[in-house]
Amino acid sequence: MNRSHKTLLYIGLGLVVLFIAAGSCTKMVDNSEIGIKFKKFSLTDQGELISTQVSGLTFYNPITTSVFTYPVYIQRVDYAPFTVTTKDAATFSMDPLLAYQLDRTKASYVFNKYRRSLRDIEQGYMRTCIYDAYRISANNYTSDELMGNRAKFEQEVRQMLEKSLSAEGFIVSEFTSQITPPQSLSAAIEAKNQAIQEALKAENLVKQAEANAQIAIAKAKGEAEATKVKADAEAYYNRTIAASLSPMIVQEDWIEKWNGELPQVMTSGNNGMMFDLSSIKK
Repeated sequence: MNRSHKTLLYIGLGLVVLFIAAGSCTKMVDNSEIGIKFKKFSLTDQGELISTQVSGLTFYNPITTSVFTYPVYIQRVDYAPFTVTTKDAATFSMDPLLAYQLDRTKASYVFNKYRRSLRDIEQGYMRTCIYDAYRISANNYTSDELMGNRAKFEQEVRQMLEKSLSAEGFIVSEFTSQITPPQSLSAAIEAKNQAIQEALKAENLVKQAEANAQIAIAKAKGEAEATKVKADAEAYYNRTIAASLSPMIVQEDWIEKWNGELPQVMTSGNNGMMFDLSSIKK
């Protein structure tokens, strides 16, 4: 190979190297994430990396510098259940769901401290924070108190969690828990609820019987009053008819019923003399 060919070969290899290097020295950080540009081999006096937050098209030297990115939109984590103990030694299961997002202003702090992705931080530091919040809060309740104050308990856990996570650069937007009591307590609660339902059922039956009795009494009373009203109406009718009968009507009725025979004895005038009419011949 002559000198000119070697020169052309070197020039070509150089162009390839420059092309590769140029492509690796840029990184596009879009608006859904935040970039941390840091020097690989440089530390501050406190042992922290020298870093700056970047966005958009970022240029860097890949030999001495690197760019790490974090998403800044809301992240949701459905954790496996935790078990915690109340102050009366009852074991509860907590199934938490956490929604959070990274504070943009603290992205460099998070990277300098943890040097991990958000997924690693979720299963490490954040999980520990959640467990500690559950454990500390549950230790202030008996099992009955916890079951009766679940909303208050969850609010206390969330407040503790927000305080610890916000200090590390994470904003809690949602936190919910599915609280499951121990099986023995669940059975006791179910039995209690069953007893309450049976008592309510019995009370309702008594009330229904009382209502039916009142209905029967009211019905009988109504029928009796109706009968009395009917009897009074009939009596009034009869009295009215009797009072309306004149002596002439009575006499006419007597004549219609006369059989044609005269009375055998008559009284004469006012002296009270009686005559035997049977001796008078027709």
